[in-house]
This record gives sequence, structure tokens and C-alpha cells, in this order.
Amino acid sequence: MTRFPAVPYIAPFAVYLGFLALHSVWRLSGLAGQVVWIAGTGLAIALVSRSVLDFRVCQVAGSVLAGVVVFLLWIGPDLLWPGYRHFWLFENVITGKAQTSLSAAGLGNPVALALRTVRAVVIVPIVEELFWRGWLARWLVDADFRRVPLGKYTAASFWIVAALFAMEHGPYWDVGLMAGVLFNGWMMRTKSLGDLMLAHAVANAGLSAYVIAAGKWEYWL
Repeated sequence: MTRFPAVPYIAPFAVYLGFLALHSVWRLSGLAGQVVWIAGTGLAIALVSRSVLDFRVCQVAGSVLAGVVVFLLWIGPDLLWPGYRHFWLFENVITGKAQTSLSAAGLGNPVALALRTVRAVVIVPIVEELFWRGWLARWLVDADFRRVPLGKYTAASFWIVAALFAMEHGPYWDVGLMAGVLFNGWMMRTKSLGDLMLAHAVANAGLSAYVIAAGKWEYWL
């Protein structure tokens, strides 16, 4: 991997995107699909990214608070303005529509819901933080990204990563942008992937709990 130092940061994200693409052909929304998604991405993390994983957390309280803030930002617009998400800026041929990818069988299966929560709380924070803030934010500063410390600020890298992070979230691009800005700022402060993974996990845990408790399945794209 030393010849290709970016691979441990990129590979799990690429595998995850591969499952997203596969999902459009063969729906990975039921129990078996969640198992395949978690196992496949988890193997990529364990086998390819082990050398760059760092779960050390420097600021536990701050990271938890950052995650709570992102969660509140995520659900806030829809709570304040019902129907907001159906405005053409958020529901169109480019962004798609805010609707769940889970099948009816998956929605009625507690194990499938638990696994979907594991995917959101455990897998996604690792995959996304390795890629967005572990690799891309540094690579945009210097192609030899290993020379760039975590949390290094340049306006271009900060806003490009925030914008692409927003685009990744389709019809939720607006709150995705706010989350990207907050996560980027927290990385500048902590310079720690562990802190970002914790903040991301807290945000996704809050959202998962809200989705299940309130039946707001559309948040689980």
C-alpha cells in the first residue's frame, strides 16, 4: 500500500458507493441486503484501511456536542417548515426525492432496522471521514497528502469538500452542506479523525433514533 497511500482512505468509500450503485439494480434494502452491505464495507475497512484507522478521541464532549448540533440541523428545516423538502431545489431529477430505500419488508423487520442503524452509526462515519477529511481535504492541498496535517485549512479544500459532501446527500444537500462545514471546522479544531468519527456517529445515531421513533423513513435514503 505504500506505493498507493490513498487506497486505505478511498477503498471503503468506493466499496460503499459500489453497493449504492448495486442497490439501484438489485435492491439491498431487506435483511439480507443490510448484511451484505455491512459485511462488504466492513471487510474493506478491516483489510485495507486498518493501517490508517485512528479512533483516539481528543475532545469527547465537544465531539458529542458537534454530532448533536448536526443532528438538529438535519431535522430542523423539515420540522419548522413542513413540506420544505418537496420544494424544487430539493426534489428534482438531479437530487432525487426524499424517500426511503428500505423495502416494506425491511421497515417491518426489527433486525433489518437494527442493521440499518449499525450501517449509519458504525460504517458510514468511518468510511466517510477517512475519505472526505482524512484524504480528500488533504489531497486538495498537496497531491502528496501525507505531508499535509489533518485539519489543515485552505479555502479551496474546505469549501470543495463541504460542497461535495453536500452533493453526496442528494435531496438533503442543504443540511449536508451545513454538516460538511461544521465537520470541516471541527477537524480544523481537533485535527483528529477519531473525533470526527465520533461526531459523525452521534449525528447518525440521533437521526436513526428519530427515524425509527417518528417513522420518518425518508431520512434513510
